[in-house]
Amino acid sequence: MKASTKKMIWDVTIRVFGVMAIMIVFATISYAQAPGPPSFPSSPSAAPIDGGLGLLAAAGGSYALKKLRDKKKATEDPEM
Repeated sequence: MKASTKKMIWDVTIRVFGVMAIMIVFATISYAQAPGPPSFPSSPSAAPIDGGLGLLAAAGGSYALKKLRDKKKATEDPEM
C-alpha cells in the first residue's frame, strides 16, 4: 500500500472512533438526566361497577325485547 492510502485509512479510522466517543459521552449525559420510570401505587383502587352496569344491562335487554316484539308484529300484520 502507498503511504497516502495508509494515511487516509488512519484519518478515517480516527474520525469514526472520535465520533463514536462523542456519541457515547452525550448518550451517557442525556441518560443520566432523565427521570426514572414512573412509580405505580402499591394497591390500585377498585372501580365501582355495580349500579350503572346493571342499569345498562336492563336497558339493553328491554330494547332488544322491544325490537323482537316489533319484528314479530310486522311479520304477522304486513298491512301496517
